[in-house]
Amino acid sequence: MSYGEHIGFDSFMAFLSVSLIVLAAVLFFLYKKRHVDQPEESTVDVAPITKLCACPYSLMDADAATDGFNQRRIIGKGRLGTVYAALLPSGELVAVKRIHPRLVLSNAGFGFSSTLKWLSLAHHPNLVSILGFSEAPGERIILMEFVGGTMSLDYFLNDQDSNKATLLDWGQRLKIVAGVARGVEYLHEVVAPPIVHGCIKPSNVLIDVKRCARVCDYGLSFLFPFDRRGLEGYVDDEYWVERRGASKECDVYGLGVILLELLSGKRNGDGNLLVSWALPLIREMKFCELLDSRLVTPSDVKPLVRLAKVASACVGNSRKNRPSIVEVAAILNNVEMGLSSSAT
Repeated sequence: MSYGEHIGFDSFMAFLSVSLIVLAAVLFFLYKKRHVDQPEESTVDVAPITKLCACPYSLMDADAATDGFNQRRIIGKGRLGTVYAALLPSGELVAVKRIHPRLVLSNAGFGFSSTLKWLSLAHHPNLVSILGFSEAPGERIILMEFVGGTMSLDYFLNDQDSNKATLLDWGQRLKIVAGVARGVEYLHEVVAPPIVHGCIKPSNVLIDVKRCARVCDYGLSFLFPFDRRGLEGYVDDEYWVERRGASKECDVYGLGVILLELLSGKRNGDGNLLVSWALPLIREMKFCELLDSRLVTPSDVKPLVRLAKVASACVGNSRKNRPSIVEVAAILNNVEMGLSSSAT
């Protein structure tokens, strides 16, 4: 082989090597672009999960923010505790929930701080975010996002005066229950490990000034796992059987009860009185008797009939036969979009 032939061969090999490197770079770029551009299979409308956990606060911080837990700062009371409007040194307005002492004592050995850090990873437009916590002897405190100008769904369902502006129309009711479903779907299907709410009921659904649903108190059922007060009527029979407790399927049941309440305008009582009354009407297609008489029945009643059947599937089946929150949320979103498009 001559010198000239040797140079030509070397040049060819160098060209081949560069070509292979360029080809590999192009294939790698296309692979990364495909995975960046390719949408997730989940249909959940979510805000990205932040890696920032809830911040620990001292009891002195919580005390100062609430003016010594001043009664004039109380904005709500429930079976978990008392909620105060609080002002942090940064100027941020937050809601502070002071857990009842009896619940603190009964859960003294539970990992409160680690649980709150996990729950605080949930961020979604239909949830009330957890911002921080405080833990001291005899005290458990949760700092949450302050949702201004809100009332709970419980307030709207208790309002029986049809002349008041607070009476929710069909569109608002559908928007609320679809929002609750999206929030719960996020907890069940996006947060890892999944969060089970444990008590889906009207008092745990805040309605903001835009009539959007904001679910609160998710994942806190460990504080009162088998206390019937406030749970009866919104958890399924399996909850009490063999003390099986909260589950995803139980959350779907609670959502079904809320849907029945919004359709009928009636409150559920202890012992699932609303469920016992509504299921026979749905089975017998007596929707005129089921629907809230304070509102005008729309000319096209099919969307409301569909919602009634979804509610029936949520509360009328055992856990193993109950639809998942993904299925329920998909139907509610579909009905909501259909109602919005027909109104425009």
